[in-house]
Amino acid sequence: MKSVTVLGSTGSIGTNTLAVLDLHRAQFRVFALAAHHNADKLFSQCLAFQPAYAVLGEAQAALALQHRLRAAGCATEVLCGPAALEQVASAPEVDLVMAAIVGAAGLAASLAAARAGKRLLLANKESLVVAGDLLLQALEQGGGTLIPIDSEHSAILQSLPTDRSRWQVDVRNIVLTASGGPFRQRAPHSLHEVTPQEACAHPNWSMGAKISVDSATMMNKALEVIEAHYLFGMQPQQIEVLIHPQSIVHSMVNYLDGSVLAQLGQPDMRTPIAYGLSYPARMASGAPWLDLARVGRLDFEQPDPQRFPGLGLAFEALRMPTGACTVLNAANEVAVDAFLQRRIRFTDIHRINADLLGAAECAGCDSLGALAELDAQTRRQAQQRVAHYAA
Repeated sequence: MKSVTVLGSTGSIGTNTLAVLDLHRAQFRVFALAAHHNADKLFSQCLAFQPAYAVLGEAQAALALQHRLRAAGCATEVLCGPAALEQVASAPEVDLVMAAIVGAAGLAASLAAARAGKRLLLANKESLVVAGDLLLQALEQGGGTLIPIDSEHSAILQSLPTDRSRWQVDVRNIVLTASGGPFRQRAPHSLHEVTPQEACAHPNWSMGAKISVDSATMMNKALEVIEAHYLFGMQPQQIEVLIHPQSIVHSMVNYLDGSVLAQLGQPDMRTPIAYGLSYPARMASGAPWLDLARVGRLDFEQPDPQRFPGLGLAFEALRMPTGACTVLNAANEVAVDAFLQRRIRFTDIHRINADLLGAAECAGCDSLGALAELDAQTRRQAQQRVAHYAA
């Protein structure tokens, strides 16, 4: 039986992870669950899975949850704060860590799991986008294994040779697919009129506001390009993006002999989660079966650079010194938040991202402290840009 820590257990990825684990209680036990502030949902999860530990972000909320669990007869010990996240991610009893905390808050715990030699199931973009080199170093030092949980990166892993030494020998390039979001066919000149409600109306997925806007701008795919570079050791010229509106082909690999291997399935996160938990074997996920006859057709098209200008920023950032990806991620988070607050227009998101990346001074950012300072500095500069465009 393998022991699992789920960081971000009350979010979409965490909830789906527990749904998969619930199907395989004879193979897995939950060691720890962690959430930022959703104490009610964490309480229910603790009753259902009886973990040794639960973690909340704030001390008073953690104490209140501890009292509730004791009153319900649950022996789970409640901890709080960033240090507790690192503790439950690196504990000797743990075999696998699902890293699904959104934002930079999950980075330190991911690094702790990597240094401790865990199988790290990574659903936290920031760990690679902000600190890809540091995370790879930590994995090498600790002897851990990194398994991507994003459906696109999981699809690439499933389509690559199991012998990782063949990746640079047999592969011509990898192709990340993208739905195209809600504006795939909208005239580029009209995008400045887009509202937050329109940007969050994704045609295929039900997601949070931030990732929905990233899908509408295709900045989510830009960040996935950066992740793919670190995950698979591919150079920018070996990474391609294709729009695939049906979201059935999750990504593919082009081989030197002309073969193309792809992973297909219903758009359901339980599939890559189950693969990450059981890798390199497979097990039931609870996801519905794919009926290709019912789907009927699979379409592909090149992204329009006028409609999705931010996509190219990822390739630009990868050719810059370490830290450029940190700048792009921080600028985008500030810009998207400002758009959701209606302080700037939809098209200003790209302008702010391009401004900050073009002005980035990131040489020598090769430590977590330096990257954290660069991230904070970029966010301050991005707020200044927001004020400028909002004026």
